[in-house]
Amino acid sequence: MIRYFADIKKGKIVLWCYLIWYLVSISFYFDPSPNIWLNSLGISVVIGLALVLSVSNPSEQGIEHWQVFRLFLMPFCVSSFSSLIKDHGFIFVIPPRLNEQIIAVGSCLLFIFGVYTIKFFHKK
Repeated sequence: MIRYFADIKKGKIVLWCYLIWYLVSISFYFDPSPNIWLNSLGISVVIGLALVLSVSNPSEQGIEHWQVFRLFLMPFCVSSFSSLIKDHGFIFVIPPRLNEQIIAVGSCLLFIFGVYTIKFFHKK
């Protein structure tokens, strides 16, 4: 895992921050209703399959397993996030309460600090 973060590119750091933001938001607005999660799963299957088909090329080797996972995870996260924050006063994707904003931004900054600390100590 250390090696992964030592070599991680900026784009993947952004994706990790998206996931952190999602997880922080979900922790505040979690709803155990099966409908939210089943609908999100269904959207994930439909959109994820379309995304996999759009990036696959029969003449090349297959796409990475992690990339396939991300292509299904993203629509799941987007659909569940939008269902969970509905009518909670979010502006764009910003939570309405300052403490939630601080925890979300702070968690992302802590992650970024951790990654660059690993990069510093594991220079090639």
